[in-house]
Amino acid sequence: MIHVVKSGESLFTIARRYDTNSATLAAVNELPDPDVLVVGQALYIPQTPDPDRRTIETNAYAEWYTAEPPASLMNEIRKRGPELTYIMPFAYEVRRNGSLVPFSWGDIGEAAARQGASTAIVIVNIEEGGFSDTLAEALFDDPAAQDRMIREIIAMAKEKGAKDVHVDFEYLGRENREKYTAFLRKLKNGISPEGLTLSVALPPKTSAEQPGKWYEGHDYAAIGNIADFVVVMTYEWGYSGGPPMAVSPIGPVRDVLEFAVSVIPANKVHMGQNLYGYDWTLPYKQGNPPARTLSPQAALALARERNAAIQYDETAQAPFFNYWLDGKEHVVWFEDARSIKAKFDLLNELKLRGISYWHLAFPFPQNWQILSQMFHVKKL
Repeated sequence: MIHVVKSGESLFTIARRYDTNSATLAAVNELPDPDVLVVGQALYIPQTPDPDRRTIETNAYAEWYTAEPPASLMNEIRKRGPELTYIMPFAYEVRRNGSLVPFSWGDIGEAAARQGASTAIVIVNIEEGGFSDTLAEALFDDPAAQDRMIREIIAMAKEKGAKDVHVDFEYLGRENREKYTAFLRKLKNGISPEGLTLSVALPPKTSAEQPGKWYEGHDYAAIGNIADFVVVMTYEWGYSGGPPMAVSPIGPVRDVLEFAVSVIPANKVHMGQNLYGYDWTLPYKQGNPPARTLSPQAALALARERNAAIQYDETAQAPFFNYWLDGKEHVVWFEDARSIKAKFDLLNELKLRGISYWHLAFPFPQNWQILSQMFHVKKL
C-alpha cells in the first residue's frame, strides 16, 4: 500500500490511519528525519506478502570508480543481497587479443555468497573509456582472440565462483549484426560445458529494424534464441545530457518490452530498471553541463532541504519536483514507491523472467520493500 503525504500530515497521523506506528514507517522507508515529511512524498505502508506471489529473478549491477568497491556500495550489497538472484560487478573490458582487463571485486564475491546471491562475469567492448565498435569487430574477426577470451572467462568464473557470463557490447552498428550473433553462439558453446549460463544486455528497441548505431547490431530474435536470458535496458529516456524527463517513463518501457516478448520468450526477459534520477538546471539547452545523478533517497533529502512539493506525472508514472538555488530553477525526476510499483505491475502483466537494476550504488529502500511484498526472489 502507498500513501502520498498531504499538507499538514505527520508520520504519527499517517501511521494511526493504517493501524501501524511511526517507528515502523520510518524504518521501512528509511526516513532520515521522521519529523520532516515532504508534501507529495510517497510512503510505503507495509503489508503481509501474498503467499501465492510469483517467483522472479532479480539482478543488480555493481559499478564503482575506485580501486576497491567503496563502503557505501558494500553496504547496499549486504543489505539488498537477500532480494537478489544475481549481483554483477561491472565490468571486464575485453582487449583486442581476447584478454580481459583485470579489476578488483574487493569483498563483493564473499558478501554476495553470504546473502545467497550469485555473481556473473560481465564483459564489455569498452576501450579508452567508451564503447568501441572497432574493438568489437576486431574480436569478431579473430577466432584465436575469441578462444583466449573464452578461456580467460572460464578461469575467472571458477576463481570468483560466478554462475553466469554477461555480455554488454554496445554501439556495434548494422555491419556487425551477424558477426555479433555468431560471437555469442561461440561463447555460449564454449561456456555451457562448464555449467555457466549466458546473459546479454540489449538496447531498448521497438522494432527489429530500428535505425541507429546503438540498435542495429542487436538481433533480438537471434540473441534471444542463444542466450539463457536477456536484460533489456529500459531506462535513460531522460539522461544526463538530454532534456528533463522521466528516466524510464512507463509508456516507452511498455512499448519496448512488448516488442521484446513478441520475438523472445517472456521467460527469458529481464526488464531493466534505474535506481537513480537526475537534477537538471533550467532552462535546458543542448550543450548545458550534464544533469546531476542522484538516488531516490538523495532526491527526497533535496526536496526537504528546498521545501519543494513533489508532483507525480500520471502519464510517465514518475515523480518530479522543481526548486530554486542561487537564482536558477532546477527540476528533478526520480523514482518512488508509485513509479516502481507501476513497473512491477507491468513485469507481472507480461510475465517476464525478472528485473535488472542499474545500479546498486543508489539507495532506494522502497523498491526492495515492494519487491519482497509482490514477489518471491529466486536463488540459484
